[in-house]
Amino acid sequence: MLYHLLYPLHEYLSVLNVFRYITFRCIGAALTAFFMVMLLGPPFIAWLKSRQIGQVVREDGPESHYSKSGVPTMGGMLILVAVAVTTLLWVDLGNLFVWLILAVLLWFGAIGAYDDWRKIRKNNSRGLGVRGKLLLQAAGAGAAVASLFWLPGFDGHLSFPFFKEFRPDLGAWYCLFALLVVVGASNAVNLTDGLDGLVTGPVVITGTVYLVFSYLAGHAVLASYLQIPHVPGAGEVAVFSGALVGACLGFLWFNTFPAQVFMGDTGSLAIGAALGMVAIITKQEFLLAMVGGIFVLEALSVILQVGFYKLSGGKRIFLMAPFHHHFEKKGWQEPKIVVRFWIISIVLGLLAIATLKLR
Repeated sequence: MLYHLLYPLHEYLSVLNVFRYITFRCIGAALTAFFMVMLLGPPFIAWLKSRQIGQVVREDGPESHYSKSGVPTMGGMLILVAVAVTTLLWVDLGNLFVWLILAVLLWFGAIGAYDDWRKIRKNNSRGLGVRGKLLLQAAGAGAAVASLFWLPGFDGHLSFPFFKEFRPDLGAWYCLFALLVVVGASNAVNLTDGLDGLVTGPVVITGTVYLVFSYLAGHAVLASYLQIPHVPGAGEVAVFSGALVGACLGFLWFNTFPAQVFMGDTGSLAIGAALGMVAIITKQEFLLAMVGGIFVLEALSVILQVGFYKLSGGKRIFLMAPFHHHFEKKGWQEPKIVVRFWIISIVLGLLAIATLKLR
């Protein structure tokens, strides 16, 4: 909105020419989202408390989590509002990529909000059933991916980190692959959201990495030089990524140990799906498994735990899944687990950036 309102006036006021630059609007979006969350955070948390919208703790979870019962949840609503409003303020509204990402963000946020609401209403941690949740996720992701696939110039080619010339074309099967990326990323981020600030830190890092890749993918000269897929219009996705990073940084202020608010499924499902869409649009789908390695490990730990439990007749690989609970059971303090997972995420982010030259 600001881009359309202010940039046309640069002929009369030259300083407004900065609105043409995606880099400037990325910074503007990040700062706007950050301060919006910081300003609205305290009254929003107070409102959640007044409505008794509190966390429902798993009965079979770590004993240290029992004290978290009643802490305000569904804080993801604040993140989603900040990201959506900020993106619309700073992005080129004619960019269809951004509209698709926002649609997915809000759709998955609605699924997560309904899931959180059911948990609070029934006072248990079960929420929406797995089958119903997956069907709703697949419907939203499928519609977005199909719309994306039929946009002019978008194709079913894949790209792989480190391999510049290996780009197989899946054709229409790409839609199924992309759907799995979005739904998988959504649920992987959701599974990671189990400790104070644990998911927010890696999301900031992953969002920052994709901000860089979005900008480069949308720049024909830089994409050609770095030998990454050029996606016309993908540069505006960097503005969305900036808004996401800023909003999550602001939320981390309240979500760090001991958390004043949790994002709940409202935030984690939506953020994961949005990151999946960004990865697809930038044609860096497999890079998400690298930079989001923490999310992948958390999801794999659950899959392995459940599979091994059924096949072995009740035996377990980990003391508890997802993976972060295993370390809690071993006696690690919550802040130590969170910070070490952040460190791993930073290293993975640096490796992801390094793939730009190691090709």
